Amino acid sequence: MNLPKFVEMIEVCPRDGFQNIHDLIPFDTKVAVIKQLATAGYQRIEICSFVSPKAIPQMADAVEVVASTRDVLKSSGVKTAALVPNARGVETAVACGIDELTYVISVSEKHNMANVKRTPEESMDEFKALIGRYGDKVRFRLSLATALGCPFGEEIRTERVLEMARFGFELGCEEVMIADTVGMANPVRVSALMTALVHAYGPDKFIMHLHDTRGLALANTLAAMQLGLHKFESAAAGLGGCPFAPGAAGNVASEDVLNMLTEMGVETGVNADALNEAVMLIREGVHAPIVSHMAGLYKKSPCV
Repeated sequence: MNLPKFVEMIEVCPRDGFQNIHDLIPFDTKVAVIKQLATAGYQRIEICSFVSPKAIPQMADAVEVVASTRDVLKSSGVKTAALVPNARGVETAVACGIDELTYVISVSEKHNMANVKRTPEESMDEFKALIGRYGDKVRFRLSLATALGCPFGEEIRTERVLEMARFGFELGCEEVMIADTVGMANPVRVSALMTALVHAYGPDKFIMHLHDTRGLALANTLAAMQLGLHKFESAAAGLGGCPFAPGAAGNVASEDVLNMLTEMGVETGVNADALNEAVMLIREGVHAPIVSHMAGLYKKSPCV
């Protein structure tokens, strides 16, 4: 089996994992989890999103979270990433000193309307304007949500994904994220879409963001790796979900991805013990079920 020798794991639990949790997570818990993740060897961690607190209450303290973790992340050599939906979010993120900004546009028009109340074309126009205004101050990456399936039944055409990826690259984005926002993908669909994208732009240009709604995220990860893709987002403890996508479950769990890659001899630079300590902090401080496979092996409870 032809696989990459090294895979970059990008941690997104502090943003995508936390955003859909109903009970507000204590500020100190967020900071502790991020600081612990910083010790695990990640190159990049998405630590928050700069969005309206009315839309995503869990992110209301994003500025304070960044201020309390920035020095630890920097000293650990971790690049910070944040999701931004609009110009106000970009302005705040730049002021906070975030290294990379993820701007999300849905391939699905219905999902984009539900998510940001704009058509994909309107979002593309705004993104172009933001690149023009802030492109010399911060690194942007384009995230194509619902690229592998739409929760509202809209057909997602490979040609449309190619067109939107080309749009991002022509604006100067070094990377485009391909997101299975609601976990509708399967290995055949992943292989078909990513074969077309890799043929057009090569594997280095893409980040995969896979949800495990139907238990296929690890299989989809392997299908992508077989095409040479080597950048994958995941969330500690398997937390996550999109508030504006019906049926969206958690991200693929970081500890499950790490275990699979390690067992296959693929290097990641991520330390399993440090990651598991972060999962323990999540278990103790976040009111949400932990559904990952590997987390069950590290419970502080007797076997029965």
